[in-house]
Amino acid sequence: MSVYHFILFPLIFLLGGCSQPDTTTGTEVLQQNNAQAVPDTAGLAKATFAGGCFWCTEAYFERLVGVEAVISGYVGGKEEHPTYEQVSNGRTGHAEGVQVYYHPDQISYAELVEIFFATHDPTTLNRQGPDVGKQYRSAIFYRTPAEKKMIDEQIKKLNASGKYKNKIVTQVEPFRKFWPAEAYHQDYYALNPGDIYVLRVAKPKVQKFEKAYAGKLKPAYRK
Repeated sequence: MSVYHFILFPLIFLLGGCSQPDTTTGTEVLQQNNAQAVPDTAGLAKATFAGGCFWCTEAYFERLVGVEAVISGYVGGKEEHPTYEQVSNGRTGHAEGVQVYYHPDQISYAELVEIFFATHDPTTLNRQGPDVGKQYRSAIFYRTPAEKKMIDEQIKKLNASGKYKNKIVTQVEPFRKFWPAEAYHQDYYALNPGDIYVLRVAKPKVQKFEKAYAGKLKPAYRK
């Protein structure tokens, strides 16, 4: 690890980042979570992913043609009504994740899975860059046997490709419950361009994504 990493990562944690605790009260969380819930809309499919800080993951998927909405939240745990403070401190079984609402006639589930794996490191257990803990684990939550098959095939393909030095450790689990995160986490990347975590960690990743997937971006995100 470079000197840059030793200096930058502690600075991100001190000045703001995906692992900073929140002081929102439980009542406010419930109100905000309910306000952020996206209703099931005819013609829209859902996909749920966890790949590190949800500020980054949300920004990737919301740029794609065919994606109608992306909600940041908590997934994979058994606890009811989790808060950011609980999840970010590892006090629940949840991971930071996103729920993607998309038009399957414009973008397929297989394409979303491919993009998910391409936008984080699926070989690091409970860690993405400066974010460490089970809340930052790599996981996909399938809704049908067909979705699980697509995920398994993509993992097999990537492991066989030699792209990664280590094997993929992404958890593949049946979807159970998704809890929308507090209101201030939604569209965090777009609404907080001056945040040090956004500037130093998220923005370079998003810019790299935009370059790699230029042909799949909505017009507003094309250079």
